[in-house]
Amino acid sequence: MRYSKDHKRETHERIVRKASVKLRERGAHGIGVADLMKEAGLTHGGFYAHFPSREALVVEAFAYAMDRSAARWERIAEETPADKRFAAIIDSYLSSAHRDNPGTGCAVPALAAEIAREGSKTRKVFAEKLERMIDRLAGQLPGRSRKAAREQALASLATMVGAVILGRAGGGEFSDEILAASRKALLGGFAPEKADGRKRAARKAAKPPSQD
Repeated sequence: MRYSKDHKRETHERIVRKASVKLRERGAHGIGVADLMKEAGLTHGGFYAHFPSREALVVEAFAYAMDRSAARWERIAEETPADKRFAAIIDSYLSSAHRDNPGTGCAVPALAAEIAREGSKTRKVFAEKLERMIDRLAGQLPGRSRKAAREQALASLATMVGAVILGRAGGGEFSDEILAASRKALLGGFAPEKADGRKRAARKAAKPPSQD
């Protein structure tokens, strides 16, 4: 039976969507081609009609997941006043809903460690998509130079990804504590006077004793 080009394209897209969820849930090596095709309602034999290799599917599925994260950030930005967009993205990323649903969440905490061991093509796609995520996050930091906004976006994304990874591993109240502390750190929730107090105490301790 011959299928139209539209049917083949729609089938291809369905495989990529299903694969992107399963890869985020189980990891790049946690599910085989047969399982991925079954998830998409197809036979194993039809795989190579859509992809030249397993790596090709992983690349597409990963890119799709990264693009979904970027689209989510864009929706948040559209629905939020400019001065609150950065905080809204942080709150959404460091939420229990994101932590508890890796299959529909950001691909970076779910797959970054495995991507580092994949082929050069996969790593290249990851780097390109990650750059775009950083640029989008930096774009939500008005009033800063391009360099300063990029540095803050880099540090923020690293903190966000690390917090989600640790939160998923920690579990329970400890996990909630990790997410809350990370939100505080990124959004300036720690009281500066405490830091100043530590500095004063350090200076006082370093002052030579009175000779009176």
